[in-house]
Amino acid sequence: MSITKDISELVSAGIISQETADKIKNFYRNKGGQFRNRLFVVFGVLGAILVGLGIILILAHNWDDFSILTKTILAFIPLVAGQALCGFALIKKQDSITWRESSTAFLFFAVGSCISLISQIYNISGNMSTFLLTWMLLCFPLIYLMKSSIASLLYIIGITYYAGETCYWSFPTSESYFYWMLLILVLPHYYILFKKKPESNFMIFHNWLVPLSLVITLGTLVDKTGELMNIAYMSLFGLLYLIGNANFFKEQKLINNGYTILGSLGTIWLLLMLSFDFFWKELAKKNFQFSEVISSPELIAAVVISLLAAIILYMQRKNKPFTDVEPIEPIFILFIFTFLIGLFSPFTSIVLVNLLVFSIGIMTIRNGAKLDHLGVLNFGLIIITALVICRFFDTNLSFIIRGILFISVGIGFFIANFRMLKKRKENE
Repeated sequence: MSITKDISELVSAGIISQETADKIKNFYRNKGGQFRNRLFVVFGVLGAILVGLGIILILAHNWDDFSILTKTILAFIPLVAGQALCGFALIKKQDSITWRESSTAFLFFAVGSCISLISQIYNISGNMSTFLLTWMLLCFPLIYLMKSSIASLLYIIGITYYAGETCYWSFPTSESYFYWMLLILVLPHYYILFKKKPESNFMIFHNWLVPLSLVITLGTLVDKTGELMNIAYMSLFGLLYLIGNANFFKEQKLINNGYTILGSLGTIWLLLMLSFDFFWKELAKKNFQFSEVISSPELIAAVVISLLAAIILYMQRKNKPFTDVEPIEPIFILFIFTFLIGLFSPFTSIVLVNLLVFSIGIMTIRNGAKLDHLGVLNFGLIIITALVICRFFDTNLSFIIRGILFISVGIGFFIANFRMLKKRKENE
């Protein structure tokens, strides 16, 4: 039954007035228009990318038959066409998001193809890192010139790939401090998007790509004291979780909040990895030199990120009772003390890490029951299950005891979910 027919029946029955009916119709009409505009943007961007890739494939098939002059002209044709489309979008279609985003996406890939083709035609030497850096620097102005969010997203992906190529996958590896400056350049656009279009799909994608890029590239700072990166990463996950707990992000759907999801999953994953004894035994054997540690990029990263997270935690909790603290929020602070203890007593740190994971699981289950939220409840149960599985592989317990532990966790899943569903049914 259509919404128009339903509204007409409500008016006929005297439940709502004609004025209210007109407002409802206008609301759904505008809502439908917004949905169609989003579809136009998505299909416009995809169409531009596919057209660009199709042109490249067609040229590649006949590439060896062309002369050098022909190859050079063909290499620049997509670039010129992309610039023409962007110019047309700026002059004639400035208010059309579809035109701006699709033409920018086409030009973004046209720049990359032109660079690679010219390098191949004239045998210009270089590596993947140099290519990516040149590509991203040339395309960076498109973000602000075209006011393009797709250019911003592609730029973030590109600089993340550049950092990984420079520090993870190439040999010999080198530092990619330039990445952090490149990331800062795109943050103003992210802020503008936050102020003007906080509910847009582009904002949601930024909410995932920005923290994901930070998680991927933080490891590029590893030098000689890699053990300290565990503090840096734990504080980074804590910082992301706290950002996700800000009022703006808490009002979003959970799936749209990449900060909270990456912060919580990252914290649990890192604690589970450090709940085994091998890391702490190696840490106790490590002979840190003060002169080496004090100037290390790992320590600088750990201190800076930890201070940022601590400041945000204080700002968010200074006027709230301690009992309202989320289970994961203070973990990065507790982990710093656990790490320092591990330098002298590995066994104590192993016990403390396991207790932290267990406490997070229990408190999450309690919060899930308090909020009447099955997702939160089961997340806490999954944390406990993951801890039991980890201990399954590094303890000398008999298979009977291990089996009893798994049965107990399974029964806990059933009872917790059954009681919550029963409680909901009684409330209804």
